[in-house]
Amino acid sequence: MSVEQLVKDICQEARRAARRLAVLPTGVKNQTLLALAQALEQNAATLQEANAKDLAAGREAGMPAAMLDRLTLSDKVIASMAQGLREVAALPDPVGEVTGMARRPNGLLVGRQRIPLGVIGFIYESRPNVTVDAAGLCLKSGNAVVLKGGKEALNSNLALAQIIGRVLEENGAPQGAVRVIPTTDRAATTALLKQDELVDVIIPRGGESLIRFVANNSSIPVLKHYKGVCHLYVDQSADHDMAVNIAINAKCQRPGVCNALETMLVHAAEAEEFLPRAAQALMDQGVEIRGCPRTLALAPSATAAVEEDWPAEFLDLILAVKVVDSLEEAMEHIARYGSQHTEAIVTSDYARSQRFINGVDSSLVLVNASTRFNDGGELGLGAEIGINTSKLHAFGPMGLAELTTTKFIAYGDGQVRP
Repeated sequence: MSVEQLVKDICQEARRAARRLAVLPTGVKNQTLLALAQALEQNAATLQEANAKDLAAGREAGMPAAMLDRLTLSDKVIASMAQGLREVAALPDPVGEVTGMARRPNGLLVGRQRIPLGVIGFIYESRPNVTVDAAGLCLKSGNAVVLKGGKEALNSNLALAQIIGRVLEENGAPQGAVRVIPTTDRAATTALLKQDELVDVIIPRGGESLIRFVANNSSIPVLKHYKGVCHLYVDQSADHDMAVNIAINAKCQRPGVCNALETMLVHAAEAEEFLPRAAQALMDQGVEIRGCPRTLALAPSATAAVEEDWPAEFLDLILAVKVVDSLEEAMEHIARYGSQHTEAIVTSDYARSQRFINGVDSSLVLVNASTRFNDGGELGLGAEIGINTSKLHAFGPMGLAELTTTKFIAYGDGQVRP
């Protein structure tokens, strides 16, 4: 069988499963999620045996330590996967919710009912725990999911898929609801991106090069974000203690993630007092400062920023810093160099905070808080399958509700259109 036929067969099975999932009772979905959490814990040794093969291949290929860490299914990671499934089971089921019922002049009662998207193609790299995250979210939201992981995690993903399939069958859910494409052939990814008659949406999760490949080659709508060039703007009259603490958290807590701070903008009225202190505090944390000329004058240990630094997603302990003369200049800089991911302002002025919120076009805009809060769990969604910055059909972290859409429903008593 060709790779193309293999992928098509999997997508056809997912399409059949999606029809059953759309009407699967909430109790069955929750029962399946809880059973899957238990099965992961009970089969930890089997999962780690498969994972060891991926880790050995990764070491032989010279995979960096950070990537090996993301690939590892440790006891802690497996416990976290199981806990995540239990948390999703506890969340309200969005499917079937009816909103906006209104009576038309002709007596027709019209509303909207929340429904699953259908079949989701999920393409991702490295982390096998994402396989379970995606499976859990898609199952609860009534979607079938076709998973195409990276070659570095194939053995781990296949072991997870076997457990998931068995649990689905044992609990009355269609096995085709969660399918892992069992090949490392890159042609499988291309084939998946062409299944527009069977797959409703593609969600890529990984580095910018992967996401651009998906966006450029897909005939299916793609929910994506290329990168996170996140900004912190320290406004006129900002609380300096607060601004320093936020900057350190946003940059240093986890510098390699998409909601980490990459550029700090500082109002000129605050720069002379704030920047020397902030730069020293950041450098004490191992951060390299790349600054504009006015920044260099106030923080001589910084290095000169170049044009390529302003749109950069460093994903490292590197921070671009620029002094600006106004709130408007800060917003113009963000509009030019940002990625519509996450922006924050530190200010004591409510009116200026509202100007920033209304004037900045990003999936999360924060006032006096770290950019690290752009995460489904932190924002109250319970969990997320990824962050979308393309606005259609959701903007920001995608939880259960964002994995659904609505259809119109209408109740009549014999109405016909004149």
